[in-house]
Amino acid sequence: MAKVLIVDDDPDVVDVAKMLLEDEGHEVCFAGTREDGLRAVEVFGPDLLVLDVMLEQPDDGVYMAQELRRSGFDRPILMVSGISRITGMDFGADDEIVPVDVFMEKPIEPKAFVTKVNELLSQRGV
Repeated sequence: MAKVLIVDDDPDVVDVAKMLLEDEGHEVCFAGTREDGLRAVEVFGPDLLVLDVMLEQPDDGVYMAQELRRSGFDRPILMVSGISRITGMDFGADDEIVPVDVFMEKPIEPKAFVTKVNELLSQRGV
């Protein structure tokens, strides 16, 4: 059983992701803001982070990922967003700007989400 932290300000997304991951046997914690998410990383100690791009500010998720990587957070980050669909611009994982392991565009098919979470965890031996 892995510990997964979801940082997303959409309660519907959180509820569905939480249900899917708990059905897989994972322990799930969630936060709705960048600040609460950073605190939860310290307190909860997740094995994997599911992070939305847009929280209180349109780029809070990106800044949170950057901050975590600079501070040595080496666990997988799966970033989710509908930003490409909304803006028409392509976004994705990037070592400097968007330092995440996987970028998934919303809406995410539940099976694909669970599969990707489990792949990332198994790559880390969790």
